[in-house]
Amino acid sequence: MEPIADIALIGLAVMGQNLVLNMNDHGYTVVVFNRTVSKVDDFLNKEAKGTKVIGAHTLQEMVGLLKRPRRIMMLVKAGSAVDEFIEHLVPLLEPGDIIIDGGNSLFGDSVRRTKYLEEKGLLFIGTGVSGGEEGARRGPSIMPGGSPAAWPHVKEIFQSISAKVEDGSPCCDWVGENGAGHYVKMVHNGIEYGDMQLICEAYQLMKDGLGMTADEMHQVFAKWNESELDSYLIEITRDILAFKDTDGTSLVDKILDTAGQKGTGKWTVVNSQDLGIPVTLISEAVYSRCISALKEERVAAAKKLKGPNPKISLPRDKFIEDIRLALYASKIISYAQGYMLLRAAAKEYNWNLNYGGIALMWRGGCIIRSRFLGKIKEAYDNKPKLTNLLLDNYFRGEIKKSQKGWRSVVAVAAKKGIPVPTFSTALNFYDSYRCERLPANLLQAQRDFFGAHTYERLDQPRGQFFHTNWTGRGGNTSSSTYNV
Repeated sequence: MEPIADIALIGLAVMGQNLVLNMNDHGYTVVVFNRTVSKVDDFLNKEAKGTKVIGAHTLQEMVGLLKRPRRIMMLVKAGSAVDEFIEHLVPLLEPGDIIIDGGNSLFGDSVRRTKYLEEKGLLFIGTGVSGGEEGARRGPSIMPGGSPAAWPHVKEIFQSISAKVEDGSPCCDWVGENGAGHYVKMVHNGIEYGDMQLICEAYQLMKDGLGMTADEMHQVFAKWNESELDSYLIEITRDILAFKDTDGTSLVDKILDTAGQKGTGKWTVVNSQDLGIPVTLISEAVYSRCISALKEERVAAAKKLKGPNPKISLPRDKFIEDIRLALYASKIISYAQGYMLLRAAAKEYNWNLNYGGIALMWRGGCIIRSRFLGKIKEAYDNKPKLTNLLLDNYFRGEIKKSQKGWRSVVAVAAKKGIPVPTFSTALNFYDSYRCERLPANLLQAQRDFFGAHTYERLDQPRGQFFHTNWTGRGGNTSSSTYNV
């Protein structure tokens, strides 16, 4: 077999098919394989008909068609399927060949796979690919990490097929070693959870509080998409609210209110707890999906657990503007928390992350793409070691402008019994972060009282720990200190 293909792709679900067609559009010859081999022929006879795409019916045939170094990308279900394909591929490859996992894998798995394959003389890339089916076809955001030596061999392909921002810059660049690419994609997905929940809370305030119809809310989101909130998720929300069912009524009103999840938001929250970083907004977004899944319990509880009338009698236009401000301010908090997590991960896992570059990668192609991300890139370009996005002059000013409306929305929602978990936790985080003295001094006293866990004193240097015999009956022996 003559090696004529530039890259191979395993996995012909919709994302895989669209990414192959995208590569073909940019002049690359792609050889494809699928575990269910009949899908290869179906793809070649339908979606890929008339293209340069080549089909392979075995992994051996696929590998034989590849130019060296061989580049093999998998878009298969995360977990054991990835490891199984790696085991099948390893005996067929030579030193310097590259295996690429483009699925939603847990970053720890990519750390492990990088080490495993490098020990065998092979190279590995674990890359996030965001943008859904349309992004894969027209230009996704691509976040590669893994073996640095692999990047020069895939850079041209990945940057060619990725989305581009206004100046033509590709929404793809090298993220870092081993699991860095999948980690950045995980945080992207966590922020996506937060953005979606924030929009849903704005929707519920207008629907239940102001009694607005889907058509009326469609107009609001259309207007918001021309403001600082201009983004893909606001755009599709606008279109969803305008979409009619076959009987001419709003389709969204007929959709069951139970949300699913694939786990990436949960991974973000779990890892944030491991690193001690308070990504409270993403956490609430994950738990909001969990609460939504308790549909039968909620229906039963609604008949017995009473609260205030949700109707909001404030001037409609003014309150809608307050909702917009609350959404915008909370979004800033969400990204600030996400970047706090990225900074902590870079320190913990020894990654040299380019925070402005990450914002650029998210600026186009991906689900959280928005005008807003350009300002994040500017913030980190101006001050690469910025400790928190809230301390950037632009974002500090935007919070200041939004704060009155934001507080009004959270207060009114509480009085009217309308749940706004992410709006509320965003505000609580902001107030906690700007609070010079929190009540954790009392918490430390409690811990020392019942467990002799010790405490530090304001009038003594940091790092010196003390224990008090609070009752007079305890001893002077203290427990070991514990710090998050």
